Amino acid sequence: MSLIAFDFDGTLSDSEMTVLLAERAGVADEVTEITERAMNDELSYAESLYQRAALLEGLGATEVEDAFDAVRIRPGAARLIERLRAEGHHVAVLTGGFERGVEAALAREGVSVDTIVANRLPTDADGALTGEAEGPLIEGTKDDALADLAAEAGVPMAETVAVGDGANDLPMLEVAGLAVGFVPKSAVRPVCDSVVASMYRLGKVLESHGVLAAEA
Repeated sequence: MSLIAFDFDGTLSDSEMTVLLAERAGVADEVTEITERAMNDELSYAESLYQRAALLEGLGATEVEDAFDAVRIRPGAARLIERLRAEGHHVAVLTGGFERGVEAALAREGVSVDTIVANRLPTDADGALTGEAEGPLIEGTKDDALADLAAEAGVPMAETVAVGDGANDLPMLEVAGLAVGFVPKSAVRPVCDSVVASMYRLGKVLESHGVLAAEA
């Protein structure tokens, strides 16, 4: 059994949750600028997330739900997850994004994973965003999250696979047994064992490394 850890926004999904929320709050340009700075390692992830969450303060419950309902996983992602789980692997999502969006996107495709480690945007009594953010992957890093999951699942680190694209994925890509960049940012590419641009190609990489059986 291997442990396969996916980043979500920009990797398993082509949606960016904070952007979807920001569009509904009228602050898309500001949020995109902060996101880009973080992805290029110019700003710490924690600082960027707190800044983006603050811009979303007051966004109402209907708009929040609408934004999370718009999150989609990439073509072929559901099938790949199903194959991995059918072959006995532990599939995890480790994301600085938000639990509600991950759950909604997976449920829409009728697929589930073994573990989701994600952040949350607290809401007030009316369901509006408070402008705060909380969760394990704000100050915490994905290498520690991957190591903790591997220990819980009884999987040696050499048998772990990490798939990501941005600067906050660097820690888990550096410690995983196999590091795969999904259209990675330039700062991320050097630590990747393989680089892919589709879920189909990712499946082929996993086949070539013996993680998945080759499809006929």
